[in-house]
Amino acid sequence: MECNEIEQLLSQALALDEVHVSQDGTHYKIVAVGECFDGVSRVKQQQMIYGPLMEHVTSGALHAITINAFTPTQWKREKIFNM
Repeated sequence: MECNEIEQLLSQALALDEVHVSQDGTHYKIVAVGECFDGVSRVKQQQMIYGPLMEHVTSGALHAITINAFTPTQWKREKIFNM
């Protein structure tokens, strides 16, 4: 599965400000930014991301996935401290 396909799926399913997907072999890293994550537990955030992708996970098209979900405020802080 292509990174841009994952980005499109997540953008259509969730109200995200930004979504970035990178791939290293069979491992995908997803960074999702949206107000929809505000006040939501990390487990629920992961479930929100996995939901639109579940068909591709169960089919084997997506294997190893790392998810980082942020609110816009958290994302700004993350970019400042990790530059």
